[in-house]
This record gives sequence, structure tokens and C-alpha cells, in this order.
Amino acid sequence: MEGGWPTRGELLLCFTISLLLQGRANTFTINCSGFDQHGVDPVAFQAVFKHKDFRPVINDSIPTQVNISFTLSAILEVNAQLQLLKSFLWLKLTWNNPFITWDPEECGHINKLTVTTENLWLPDIFIVESMDVDQTLEGLSAYVTNDGHIVYSKPIRVTSICRLDIFYFPFDQQNCTLTFSSFLYTVENMLLGMEREVWEIADTSRDIVRTQGQWEFLGINKATPKMSVGSSVFDQIMFYVAIRRRPRLYIINLLVPSSFLVAIDALSFYLPVESENRAPFKMTLLLGYNVFLLMMNKLLPASGTPLISVYFALCLSLMVVSLLETIFITYLLHLTTTQPPPMPRWLYSLLLHCTSPKKCCPTALWKENVGPDLTPTHLPGLKEPRELVGKKLGPREAELNGGSGLTRAQLTDLWVQFSHMMDTVLFRLYLLLLASSVITVIVLWNT
Repeated sequence: MEGGWPTRGELLLCFTISLLLQGRANTFTINCSGFDQHGVDPVAFQAVFKHKDFRPVINDSIPTQVNISFTLSAILEVNAQLQLLKSFLWLKLTWNNPFITWDPEECGHINKLTVTTENLWLPDIFIVESMDVDQTLEGLSAYVTNDGHIVYSKPIRVTSICRLDIFYFPFDQQNCTLTFSSFLYTVENMLLGMEREVWEIADTSRDIVRTQGQWEFLGINKATPKMSVGSSVFDQIMFYVAIRRRPRLYIINLLVPSSFLVAIDALSFYLPVESENRAPFKMTLLLGYNVFLLMMNKLLPASGTPLISVYFALCLSLMVVSLLETIFITYLLHLTTTQPPPMPRWLYSLLLHCTSPKKCCPTALWKENVGPDLTPTHLPGLKEPRELVGKKLGPREAELNGGSGLTRAQLTDLWVQFSHMMDTVLFRLYLLLLASSVITVIVLWNT
């Protein structure tokens, strides 16, 4: 009846609602009176600690938001053979526990407490690329605020898989991934987010990173793909850690000595080809280069074929080719001085063409001294050229010289001139191959 007393059913409904509200207040609000005088009372948190084995949510259909942040403090090792990256991180996880709340005014303005992680529910966040068992220190604590915000930080040493591309060694840059995900909870139960922006993580890591050895920290990028395992979908955050090798050690110990040895080998072409010192000198350089490669082999990556190994192989091949060229020229000169073979007419014409005054060859002038029958009247290098002019050859000597009409001394001088010309041509070809190899390697390194 309007304006009268409430009925029996209305009284029962009001009583039930009041009990629910009282139970809600007792469940989600911690009585912290006296914390500022007698310290924290563990009894006040017992109801919360009993639920540490369960995900802290009011409604189980609501996923827990876990924010991730980390600081890269050290790059310990990069193993190219095993494709592993060893690093040291300070991992920070934050989430909300709605069952932990208190009024700071009733607790002497205390708005943050430390609680051991043994009494809290912790998200099962792990690094997908990790190859080690998580060896987290025992007895760590977490910060708990008056509104149920939990901040959990821990140091971890990570040995993770990293696909290393060592082709550009020692000027290589690597991108290693650190993927954070949940082992148990799918996207229906847990969502991952960023506690800080990725550029803030990169700047903080760059300020405090302590790289040991040869690696330099460059930056961090991120991606947020989903990971599907059968019918289950897991949330994950993938961080790309960019590092770069410091090449100074390898430039000083590998590239500079190799360049010096190759340069000395190129300069050895200026030794007189008639002397007996060029071939032994080149063999000594080749032996020294092989010893250098054996001693410096431990500085090279144990797996893969980097570009620097191709460069060393090219340098070694060029030194072998230069030695073979010296052996060929030495054999040609020896054959010329002992028993010169007949010179073909096309080779004789080519030699006259290459040693003409219009060509840049350090030889004497030929054109004005050659008669209509291509018989030279004066050849440089002969000790007594006047005695050879107009000298008739005997039948046997003419037969030995292929009927060319040249004396033995003239034929010898022609072959000597040809040997010098071949030495110059092969030297220029050697320089061309060396320059093209070096330029190609430098361009590839710069890209």
C-alpha cells in the first residue's frame, strides 16, 4: 500500500542487498588502521594471500592486462657458431589485483607496500627464444599500491636463439628477437601491453648498457603478433634488439696486415725479371701470408662464409698467380738464352706493333730499323749490334731459326723483348684484378 510500511518481501530484499554490499566491502578493502604506528599487520592480507593460486579477477571472463618493460644492461656474448645471444635484462611486469585495496588516509598516508612474491599471483611470462631455464632469485619482492597496482621487477640472464648473418663480418649488424609471451594463458585470459614506450626502453638501455667486448647496442623495435598453437591463440610482444660489431680489432689484426702483404707482392713486380731474387721473394711472401692466415684463423667466425674469407681467398689466389707469372717469365728467359725457339711471323709483327714509338712501352724504336722483309737492322739489348747487321746465316743456323732470316742473337733479343712485354701485360692484368676485387669487397661491405 502506498505510503505504508514495506512488505515482508521488500524487507528480505533490502537485507540481502545490505549483506552483499557488506561482503563486497570486506572482500576488497583491507583494514590498515594502525599500520603507521605498529607496522603492517600480516593478518590483514591473509584473505588475499590465500587466493594467490588463482588469477586475480572479479569476473573470470575479463582478461588480465600485464604490461611489460625491460632494460638491457649488458651484452655478454654473441656465439656465431651456436647462433646464441647472451644478455642481461632487468624485467619489469605490472598488473592489477582488485582484491588488494586500502584507504591511505586510514593507514597514515601509506600508499605503497612491498610484498614477497611468494604471497602473490605472478604472470607466467617467459621469453620464447630462451634456451635456459629461468633461474630467478628467491625471496624477491613486489611493490603493491593502495589501488591494487602491482610492480614486479627481477634481473634475468638470457641465453636466446639469434639468427646471425655473418656475411658482412666484421662490419655486420645483427637483429636478435626477444619475444615475451604467456605459457598458459590465452588471449581470453591474459593480454600483454607496454609499460613504457619502446623508444624509452631503447634510450634507457643505451644509457646504462655495459657491452663486454666487441658489440655495440644500437636500438630496439617491437611488433605485436599473435601466436597460434592449434586452436589456442596467445598474445605476445616481440622486441628486435639491434647490435653492431666493433670492427677496429679485426681491421688492425686482419685487414691491415693482409693489405700490406698484397701491396708488397704487387711492388715485387718492379724487381728485374732477369734477376734470381723475384721468385724466391714471392715464395717467401706466399708462405708468410699462409702463416698469417693460420695465426688469425681464430678471429674469424667458426661457421658460415663471411665476405672477409672470400677477400683472403682472392688475395691468396692473386699471390699464387703472380708467382706463376714469375715462374713463366723466368722459364721463358731461360729458354731464350739457352735455345731460343723460332718466332712466328704473327708474334714478330705483334712485337713490332707493341714496341713502336706510338705505344707506351719502355723499349727501343723499331719502326725505322725494320726493312721491307721485316728483318730488323738493329735490335736493342745487343752488345754489338753492328756486327749483326748484314751477317749471313749458315744453312744449319737458318734451319734452327725457322728460316726467319734472323741471327741467333737477334732471335734471342726478340724473345727477351717479348718476355718483358708479357711481364708488363701480366702485371697490369694483376693490378686490374686486384683493384676490382678490393673495390667489389668494399662496395659489398658498405651495403
